[in-house]
Amino acid sequence: MASLKVLRRRIRSVTSTRQITKAMEMVAAAKLRRAQARALATRPYAIRLTGMLESLAAVAREQELPLFAAREVKHTALVVIGSNRGLCGGFNTNLFRAAEERLRSAAPGSLALVIVGRKARDYFRRRTWPVLVTFADLGDDASVDSARRVTADLLARFESGAVDKVEILYTRFHSALRRQVTFETFLPIGAAPADGGPEVARDIIFEPGLEPIFAALLPRFASARMLAALADSRASEEGARMTAMGAANKNAGELLDLLVLQRNRLRQSMITREILDIVGGAEALK
Repeated sequence: MASLKVLRRRIRSVTSTRQITKAMEMVAAAKLRRAQARALATRPYAIRLTGMLESLAAVAREQELPLFAAREVKHTALVVIGSNRGLCGGFNTNLFRAAEERLRSAAPGSLALVIVGRKARDYFRRRTWPVLVTFADLGDDASVDSARRVTADLLARFESGAVDKVEILYTRFHSALRRQVTFETFLPIGAAPADGGPEVARDIIFEPGLEPIFAALLPRFASARMLAALADSRASEEGARMTAMGAANKNAGELLDLLVLQRNRLRQSMITREILDIVGGAEALK
């Protein structure tokens, strides 16, 4: 059994750790509320805009607009949205596992990565998978500027023909306790329309014209979808961190109870031995 001095040192250490994990759990809960509000606020706009543009995808393809062109897929860019910080349980682990499965299932040389987040950068830096570009300085909060930076790079690569398809891999937020790693096709727009959807009218009149309208809408649409993915990922990260810190705080409490019990038993045994020594000495003097 450990000595009383060692047990006291471990109790102080676990107590300090428990205070840290409790504070981190409270901070994560506060950040989760803000991130959740941001994710839920950005989602309806992106969904409505996506539905509107996908319903017009057939008309846009007839006009040969580049962002709607479903060409032969030879090169695909996979956007992996990770976190900037750790201590968030299996958030990054589940994401990277899904990314590895997608990379292994693709034909050699056909899939390259676009990395978002410092943890994703550090993970894939130690692997041999091809990386097109890394965004590790976007900050912790999902912002419009961050979404525009990532989107501008992806649009330029797609329009130039460097990639034929862009996919997003991120963690979709459902609740503080429920998250889901999700694949989505980012470009081309309307690449996989829902079967049985309403037929789009062919006699739509576009004013001032189809190209100027889509030239103004498409960058906003792409940025809105990217912002929604970033916001979902951020909310999922804080939810995972709150859950992980809550579990760590609980485990620290259980360990602390065990150490205190061991300390009390050791102290009791030491006191008992001292009493026996005193009694034995008194009997010897008689």
